[in-house]
Amino acid sequence: MGCACQDFGKTLCREEKEENRVNNKIIIIEGYLASGKSTFAELLSEELKIPCLIKDKFKTALCNSISIGDRRESSRFSVVTFDGMMYVAEQLLKTGVPLILEGNFAPAGVKETDESEVIRRLIQKYDSMALTFKFTGDTRILYRRFTEREALPERGQANRIGRAVAYDEFCGWCHNLDPFDIGGKVVPVDTTDFGKVDFTELKDTAGKFLALADY
Repeated sequence: MGCACQDFGKTLCREEKEENRVNNKIIIIEGYLASGKSTFAELLSEELKIPCLIKDKFKTALCNSISIGDRRESSRFSVVTFDGMMYVAEQLLKTGVPLILEGNFAPAGVKETDESEVIRRLIQKYDSMALTFKFTGDTRILYRRFTEREALPERGQANRIGRAVAYDEFCGWCHNLDPFDIGGKVVPVDTTDFGKVDFTELKDTAGKFLALADY
């Protein structure tokens, strides 16, 4: 009887792991600042009915009851934000729940933490499949959007730079993100002109990725 129960338990465990493997899919939306990543992430989350973790909104929620004194302090909270996002992402992947991760995630050499490597390890740990939407664009256009966004009250203290940012500095921030790579399929998205982006096709690509057992 004991052996039969053990065999049943092992079979159940194997079936559960296989089911999680099918559902263990992660969609990464990353790239340049002010390129429309978070807006697309929210639309995709609503369309696909899966959870979405947006870096700026996650940080705002964490800092909702905290006064941030300066940019250095804000940067420390950015580290905490990334760690918190990775914790939530892991809990979802553990139970076979697909998810969307959005943010300007840093590759090696940009920050103290290689965020791309952390995400890559998480994907490997749970034998997950990844699809990355890589948002870029003409940095002159994105810089104008960025400066306009900085002036908006809804940007919030947690995410506002709090000082004038020169174009060259902004351009450097964007191109520092170019080497980001966590494996899997990468879909480039140029949002220089939002009117020329086929968002329906992008949503269809994400939907097919979630629907297939092996993408």
